[in-house]
Amino acid sequence: MSAGSGAPVDGDADAGQAGDAQTAEQGGGQVARIAALEAELAEARAATLYAQAETQNVRRRMEKDAADARAYAATAFARDVLSVSDNLERALAAIPAELRDDDRFKALVIGLEATGREIASVFERHGISRIQSLGEKLDPNRHQAMMEIASDAEPGTIVQEMQPGFMIRDRLLRPALVGVAKAG
Repeated sequence: MSAGSGAPVDGDADAGQAGDAQTAEQGGGQVARIAALEAELAEARAATLYAQAETQNVRRRMEKDAADARAYAATAFARDVLSVSDNLERALAAIPAELRDDDRFKALVIGLEATGREIASVFERHGISRIQSLGEKLDPNRHQAMMEIASDAEPGTIVQEMQPGFMIRDRLLRPALVGVAKAG
């Protein structure tokens, strides 16, 4: 602009347009920079959410593993005690009726029976339960068929139990060894 005339001079107009172009260029650069920063922020948020979800999954997995460890820690020991229980049952079954009534053996028999009841009570307290097999259909997840036996029962029905099976809570501790009715 010239002094005092109020009309723009060509040189001033060119300078104004150049300044506007420079400002627009700077504004465009800022918009691109803002868009890039927003993209980075969205990526960082997504990564944070993923990390939080992964942490929660790891925590849940660890809690489940710890609960399983508490629930099933004694599995090997329980299997070993099952053989003691089996031997006790066999010992009681081997005592003839006439010796059970003999006063010299009565205390021994009573003691063995009490021991058997105590073992059963301990098993129950620790979630160990006997699998009911006789008369049931063979379940390969709980029974192990040892032989087929001619019977009037429906084929596949358990008609003899050689060794009882046990569960520890919802897991198989030992399968029942059974005889199954055969077809025909």
